[in-house]
Amino acid sequence: MAAYTALVTHRAYRRKVARSRLNAAALLIVLALFLAPVLWLMGTAFKTRVDIYSENPFDLLFTPTLSNFTGIFELFEPGRLLGNSVLVATGTTLLALLLGVPAGYALARSTLRAAPAVAYVFLFLRMVPPVAALIPFYLVMRDIGLVGTQLALILISAALNVGFVVWTMYTTFRAVPPDVEAAAGMDGCSRWGVFWRIAVPLGRSGILTSALAVFLFSWNDFLFALLLTTPRTATLPVGMLATVGSVDISIGQMGAFAQIATIPVVIVAIALNRYMVSGVMKGSH
Repeated sequence: MAAYTALVTHRAYRRKVARSRLNAAALLIVLALFLAPVLWLMGTAFKTRVDIYSENPFDLLFTPTLSNFTGIFELFEPGRLLGNSVLVATGTTLLALLLGVPAGYALARSTLRAAPAVAYVFLFLRMVPPVAALIPFYLVMRDIGLVGTQLALILISAALNVGFVVWTMYTTFRAVPPDVEAAAGMDGCSRWGVFWRIAVPLGRSGILTSALAVFLFSWNDFLFALLLTTPRTATLPVGMLATVGSVDISIGQMGAFAQIATIPVVIVAIALNRYMVSGVMKGSH
């Protein structure tokens, strides 16, 4: 009997080890599929034109060069483009949070039966393709004289993303126990005080999740930035388009541009990663 039990235990252990190895192999394959283009682009930024167009573009044996970075700094002013992107993304995030967080809280605490349906309407608005609103937004900004300014991009990006903030905060505040707020109200806290001192701190993970998502959406926007900006107010995605010439595409300079555009958002994402995971888990309930 003891031998049989040991055999069964050994077989179960071997199956567990085999499943663990299969999971690890699957994870490595998925990571390779996702990271291969990123790693190739990073390597391209440090290659010469000869190395880029060699017979084996994935060859790791090459002499790194900074010529692509020096080239874009001489021709395209990436510092100004980066500053415009930071201004637009930060302004969009702050405006979307200013409007979306109170709206999400109001929906979460509303006693109306239609409140969940209204929350879904906000989510639906975020799913509408931005290109469908391209011409109307452009005409509005033209009529009020904001075409070519960063403010136009901030207003449009906030309008497109505030629905996502409302939905995220609605699900986040629904997970906050109303009894906590009721206790604060009994202690003499006003409705605004309950929102600011109780709900906002408890919903911090959802707020940071919304902020990160809106920041990324705005940072990566190309369509509206291409239509509404001038060379002085252009953002990084529009600036990268300058590497596409009439004769060829400067892949090396495009790779260098990609590094400058990617590093800031990667740093922000890493800094807020644990809050984002927490916010997503709360919002799933």
